[in-house]
Amino acid sequence: MSFKTVLKTIGFLILLFVMLYVGMNNTDTINFSFPVASKEKIRAAAALIYFGVFAVGVLAGTMLHGSGGGGGKKSGGKEK
Repeated sequence: MSFKTVLKTIGFLILLFVMLYVGMNNTDTINFSFPVASKEKIRAAAALIYFGVFAVGVLAGTMLHGSGGGGGKKSGGKEK
């Protein structure tokens, strides 16, 4: 396993800890409005809404990072 992978894993664990900490301290119910998806307000625990926004961001980042195409040439390599 490379050092870069270990650093990314530690960074992701720190993000998960922050999410857990926010969830433990924001248990109040709030109104969340997102007019593009629905005209109704969502009434839920702040931690649950925070987790949902975080999860959507992680999934979007994963899809953008993982869609690097497969058919092109790799940069930096020498052609033979």
